Amino acid sequence: MDRLRYFVLSFFVVVLDQATKWLTKKYMMLSESRQVLGDFLRYTYIENPGMAFGIQIGNRTLFTIFSVAASIVIFAYLLKTRGDRKVVKWSLSLVLGGAIGNLIDRVFRGSVVDFIDVGIGELRWPVFNVADSAVTVGMIILLVVILFEKHPEEETAPLKESRSPQS
Repeated sequence: MDRLRYFVLSFFVVVLDQATKWLTKKYMMLSESRQVLGDFLRYTYIENPGMAFGIQIGNRTLFTIFSVAASIVIFAYLLKTRGDRKVVKWSLSLVLGGAIGNLIDRVFRGSVVDFIDVGIGELRWPVFNVADSAVTVGMIILLVVILFEKHPEEETAPLKESRSPQS
């Protein structure tokens, strides 16, 4: 039952992502843009045939297959792993939810609905969506854990090396 909460987070990300995309398609016209916080944050409806943040890919079918495989691997990991740190599972849950949210768009719409537009003047970040945000936040958390987590063997290693054999 403990593992269920990680899938609930993934499910919440998918539902929030799909709901915001549905609302965007229903109430905005393609390429329409509305200011939310002045020019800094805009609500801009675009459809992206590529990956996250407008990155174009050569073979969409191959990328879709890779996305499905990655989602299955993350799902299996969350289902079977017991001893890993909770922060790793939470971050992977965000990645899984975001991957599934964008995968739904690619499979059923042929492109991904994006609408969050951040920047200053002409200097703008590529338009993105809730799923992109979840994947990005999940990956950043995962990278921080991987890069800065201390393992018990690393903490004791300097002590072992600093001991010199007695003559």
